[in-house]
Amino acid sequence: MIKIRIKFRKYGVMRFIGHLDIMRYFQKAMRRAEIDICYSEGFSPHQIMSFAAPLGVGITSDGEYLDIEVNSTRSSEASIKALNDTMVEGVEVTEYVKLPDNAKTAMSMVAAADYDLFFKEGYEPAADVRTFADGIRQYFTEKEEFLITKQTKKSEKVMDLKQLVYAFDVSERDGRPVFYLKVSTGSTDNLKPELVLEAMFQAMGYTYDQNTIQIHRRDVYAMDPAGDGFISLGKMGEVIG
Repeated sequence: MIKIRIKFRKYGVMRFIGHLDIMRYFQKAMRRAEIDICYSEGFSPHQIMSFAAPLGVGITSDGEYLDIEVNSTRSSEASIKALNDTMVEGVEVTEYVKLPDNAKTAMSMVAAADYDLFFKEGYEPAADVRTFADGIRQYFTEKEEFLITKQTKKSEKVMDLKQLVYAFDVSERDGRPVFYLKVSTGSTDNLKPELVLEAMFQAMGYTYDQNTIQIHRRDVYAMDPAGDGFISLGKMGEVIG
């Protein structure tokens, strides 16, 4: 049994396909690409496959991950080609690496993810880059805490975003602001980047309209065993020659 981690991009119209359908899509892709994937035992065998952090509908990404177990494998290059030959426009496999035998699943290790958030074409930004940069510094960076109330299905929860946001910045692209966020992700403290941006807009006195903002995930991270920082999930395996 060999543990494999696959990294893929999700873009274009495929950003509107939900997580369960993406999971079924990859199950079919494994069969079509003739990946020698392992199956569970029992009356209803299923492919041994798990995804790191499900992506919300409408969000694009360059850093999605799934782990599988295989009985045997071709090289990373050959496996990537075989999978991409089965893919439709909007999904592209970019990495296929072998994990250590004792590796935990990506799902259990997720600790953070980073994102770009920017205004969609046809929508004017509420302010320019300098104004947003000043707002981030004044209302977020220089404050000891940044409290918001998060509405859950059963109750309300007060959260300090300062403890869950690891990086927050704004840059300029084609004269328009692009917000960069690295936030806590995973089963314990899962923070949506749009929640942070909405709170910042409100603090600055601007109206936040989620329909005007495109979200793009850059990558997903685990805690780095060698230090206090983070390591990309894609850097935890080795290329198969």
